[in-house]
Amino acid sequence: MIDIKLLQKDFDNVASALKRKGVAQEILDNLNSISQNAKQKRQDMENVTAEQNKLSKEFGRYKKEGLDIAPLQANINELKAKKQVLEDEVRVIEEELTSIILGVPNMPDDCVPDGADENENVVLETIGEKPEFSFEPKEHWDLGEKDGSLDFPRGVKLAKSRFVAMRGQAAKMERALINYMLDFNAKRGFEEWYVPFMANTNTLQGTGQLPKFEDDLFKIEDEDLYLIPTAEVVLTNLYNDEIIPSEELPMLMTSYTPCFRKEAGSAGRDTRGLIRQHQFDKVEMVAITTPEQSEKVFEDMVSCASDLLTSLGLSHQKVQLCTGDLGFSAATTIDLEVWLPGQNKYREISSISNTKEFQSRRAKIRYKDGKKNILTHTLNGSSLAVGRTLVAIMENYQNEDGSITIPDVLKKYM
Repeated sequence: MIDIKLLQKDFDNVASALKRKGVAQEILDNLNSISQNAKQKRQDMENVTAEQNKLSKEFGRYKKEGLDIAPLQANINELKAKKQVLEDEVRVIEEELTSIILGVPNMPDDCVPDGADENENVVLETIGEKPEFSFEPKEHWDLGEKDGSLDFPRGVKLAKSRFVAMRGQAAKMERALINYMLDFNAKRGFEEWYVPFMANTNTLQGTGQLPKFEDDLFKIEDEDLYLIPTAEVVLTNLYNDEIIPSEELPMLMTSYTPCFRKEAGSAGRDTRGLIRQHQFDKVEMVAITTPEQSEKVFEDMVSCASDLLTSLGLSHQKVQLCTGDLGFSAATTIDLEVWLPGQNKYREISSISNTKEFQSRRAKIRYKDGKKNILTHTLNGSSLAVGRTLVAIMENYQNEDGSITIPDVLKKYM
């Protein structure tokens, strides 16, 4: 959530930053009007409170000097009634302001390039060599359907489209990748967590999935619970409404979870294969830091995911997202895109974001610095999307007969 005080103090700069993120002028004008109204109402209430307190202190003197307290009491009662009215008005308008702000995205960092969509993202670096084949490489669904390891028809039969059933080596590879990723992250200092695969409204609001993205979530009927779209939600909110001792920061966490997304708005995109499923496995990294630590931790998280891909022998590129492709909560994001020879293109496999204090303000995650409580920074990143990593291994390690060579680092897990 953006800082309401900053919005009221420096609206023009806040508005300029939010315009880069695609927030419409109409929304900004409404936000400014309501925020300034809320500021004025609160100031009026504080003025009335100060006057009431001043007159209340006069009581002792009036009694001591034998003065008539009736007019004083009448003034105090009038101020008390006026204060109550103002308190109600402030509560209503601040609730309205908060409701609007919960739907406003984070402001992009100055380093984020302007751009309308993913076509204007900036490739920062390409790492690793693409494999060469003496035959025409196949796409992963052809490889999986040929040996029966990826059974899409049975996934549809069991659930609906965008689900898959895996068997044999594909199922083992999925499990091997999860274990390998968790071990890899642990060596980089990330503590492993096992967390619920469901979350309540407050938790999802804390990281920005609610209220804006409710249509993309699977809701549990008659329960205040949703299937999680990413472990970022639950890992970050482990410290919802808590004050963390500063010596415990930075706090690095990793977890495996299945993730569930309706993929609203993705009709017609990646309808074949594992790239865009309603249920998929992911190993996540989350960090909670001080503002001074977050930039270094962000770089470390990007390196961790990149080095993981390198250890698997997968060519990939680092991509700086432009403002038009930047996520709702992110101040800056670097995507990692892995080479898929079957598709003859790089595809996203990891997204590492620094949300600064945006999520912490929503989730009230603070740390104590001396006597002051300060909002933390929160960061998150895929390390990695497991299904997409399986896709990359199948396509990059395929043989002419359709078999898949197992990367060396995974052999002990298989």
